[in-house]
Amino acid sequence: MKLYTRTGDEGKTSIIGGRVEKDDVRVEAYGTVDEVNCFVGQAMTQLDSAVFLDVLADLEKIQHELFDCGGDLANVSKNRELKLTKESIDYLEAKIDAFIEEAPQLERFILPGGTPASASIHIARTVTRRAERLVVALRKTDPETSAVALKYLNRLSDYFFALARVINFRMNEKDVEYVRSAKVFREGKRKEDK
Repeated sequence: MKLYTRTGDEGKTSIIGGRVEKDDVRVEAYGTVDEVNCFVGQAMTQLDSAVFLDVLADLEKIQHELFDCGGDLANVSKNRELKLTKESIDYLEAKIDAFIEEAPQLERFILPGGTPASASIHIARTVTRRAERLVVALRKTDPETSAVALKYLNRLSDYFFALARVINFRMNEKDVEYVRSAKVFREGKRKEDK
């Protein structure tokens, strides 16, 4: 098998059901999803399986879902069969809720960083937000673009924020609050407060 095909040398690429320019917003969107996947992979290499076995399993699941998401975004065929489902979003929401319970209560914005894995996850979070913005732009020109992909990316960025905090917490690394931040997060009842 050859890795190169020479079919993209003129600035076009194949997608599912057609060909487009390489700077098309669709290519930007699924390319950015691929970028997220790479930062997830980087973070996984920085996590100790003795402490983060649950997280590593989740991140591998997410890597597969990101491939599904990219494939769905690259699909312009008439009968689009999409792989990403609402169940993936539901799973992320449950994990976000669990992470919020695990980490210390938060009132202000925090600076991205802490441990190397947390920093990598913060990068994945911001790149996910960029992918989400690109999917919004794509849906303006192609309303048939997966609505599930858009919702998934929105929820995934929240998951990454909550996960970055849990990583620091489990590694006894305190999050650094943004010093000029007002109190921006609503106080909620935590289990121990009920």
